[in-house]
Amino acid sequence: MIKFTIDSKEVEVSEGQTILDGARKAGIDIPTLCFLKEINEVGACRMCLVEVEGAKGLVTACVYPATEGMVVRTNTPEVLKARKTTLELILSNHNIKCLTCIRNNNCELQALAKKFGIKDIRFEGEKTESIYDESSKCITRDTSKCILCGKCVSICDKVQTVSAITRVKRGFDTYIGVAEDMEIAESTCVGCGQCVVNCPVAALKEKDAITEVIEAINDPKKHVVVQTAPSIRATIGEEFGMEIGTLVTGKMVSALKQAGFDKVFDTDFGADVTIMEEGTEFLERLNRGSVLPMITSCSSGWITFAEKFFPDVLNHLSTTKSPMSILGTLIKTKYAENTNIDPKDIYSVAIMPCSAKKAEIVRPELEVNGMQMIDAVLTTRETARLLKMLNIDLSKQKESDFDNPLGEATGAAHIFGVTGGVMEAALRTINKELTGNHIEDIAFKKLRGSKGIKEAKINIAGKEINIAVAQGLKNVRKLLEEIRDGKSKYQFIEVMTCPGGCIMGGGQPIRTAYEKATLDIPSLRAKALYKADEKATYRISCDNKSVKKLYKEFLGKPNSEKAHKLLHTHYNKQEVYVKEG
Repeated sequence: MIKFTIDSKEVEVSEGQTILDGARKAGIDIPTLCFLKEINEVGACRMCLVEVEGAKGLVTACVYPATEGMVVRTNTPEVLKARKTTLELILSNHNIKCLTCIRNNNCELQALAKKFGIKDIRFEGEKTESIYDESSKCITRDTSKCILCGKCVSICDKVQTVSAITRVKRGFDTYIGVAEDMEIAESTCVGCGQCVVNCPVAALKEKDAITEVIEAINDPKKHVVVQTAPSIRATIGEEFGMEIGTLVTGKMVSALKQAGFDKVFDTDFGADVTIMEEGTEFLERLNRGSVLPMITSCSSGWITFAEKFFPDVLNHLSTTKSPMSILGTLIKTKYAENTNIDPKDIYSVAIMPCSAKKAEIVRPELEVNGMQMIDAVLTTRETARLLKMLNIDLSKQKESDFDNPLGEATGAAHIFGVTGGVMEAALRTINKELTGNHIEDIAFKKLRGSKGIKEAKINIAGKEINIAVAQGLKNVRKLLEEIRDGKSKYQFIEVMTCPGGCIMGGGQPIRTAYEKATLDIPSLRAKALYKADEKATYRISCDNKSVKKLYKEFLGKPNSEKAHKLLHTHYNKQEVYVKEG
């Protein structure tokens, strides 16, 4: 351990830790724009400059190692002047139309400009040529707002191993772009949006669908329905000033009804159906000695990743559609049939934690009778903007229930929003199908937590099942390479594109880098979903009475011919340019 002094406070850190680590431990906020722990530690933005007694000049706190007895000052006149000048230089090459920016009042650059009292741009001059790229179905790039912090590049490369974007050119002409001057749609991008939630400004944002949704709501010829993903109830409250991890299920339903949606359904119902289909599919593969391990298919960014990087293992993916796509299909088939509404007159909206879902809904493989099943996807952030636009404060809403029968769900479906949740939900039902009994300890705790790859050996009815849960595409890649090399020891694998699962998806509320460093955001959000699971009347998908009725009256049984036609899909290799090395 190393002891040193920072702003007259003595702090102790481990050998190898930095001044910034010590400052945060002491509760001292040193500003940063480019820093991400263990991901983007480059000292590029120079906002974290501090004074170290005895050093020749100011040093960057994010990469400067702490040493025994060192004395650090973070707010001397020289430090403040250097930071302000650095900030002014960044702003001189930045699109400062803040009032019309999507990140207005939630921008780390704007917050620093306010903190340092910057009212004018002293350094007027030439600006880097800007590029606006909206070719992707998921995200939009605007280099006029980019500050070259490099977070997006590091996340894409080190965390997701996709390497879709990189620094292009040198010096003043540097910008974040795609190799060979391609558009983002032509790249290896999987649409996960992790670059967006880690961008400190608005250089990256989700593809906006608010306008078209409002038009549909105001169209008297359209019957507009909406479904909400499991994780949304644990995150959207943050956009209205509520504490991280506040469960707002009933308030959210009321707000959406007030917004003008004719029906508000729960994607969790689709999750319960997913378990019925996916669980049955797994048992059939297990009993027949078919292709194993089987890998879950709920996370659309991961599907794109597999099609682009691992097309040779596509037969390992479950053919079951995602909960969103399953519910979207049931809305325009079973629900349309029950209500005598022409499916063409139904406008179906899905509220998702994920920007990649915007690409999922237009996949031709998911069409039924030549019709797209979901018309628009809104992220959590877009939904909050929509409600605010309509002057609806979610925090002040009364509790309401989802519309049934497509609003009834079990606790197993609620935990789809956390990493390990899909696997845990599947095992609950698989156990009951094989043994006819409930599990005494219904929570598979080995599958919970923040570890990148979690594994367990489960014995159910004499069958030993080796399972794994992977979050973040870097960890997924490891498991896929084992499959490709014929070395996988697993029978069942759950994959989540984003580290932390859907609660940390690319469409979720954006928190500052300081909040991410000092708060356990994934854990706080996850606790809310586990709480919802514990309070649920039924906690195993096969116990959902509305799901049982659906199979009895409409689908027959899981994996039936009709279920396969409506609720299953297939995958195709995607040709992309892949950077050598």
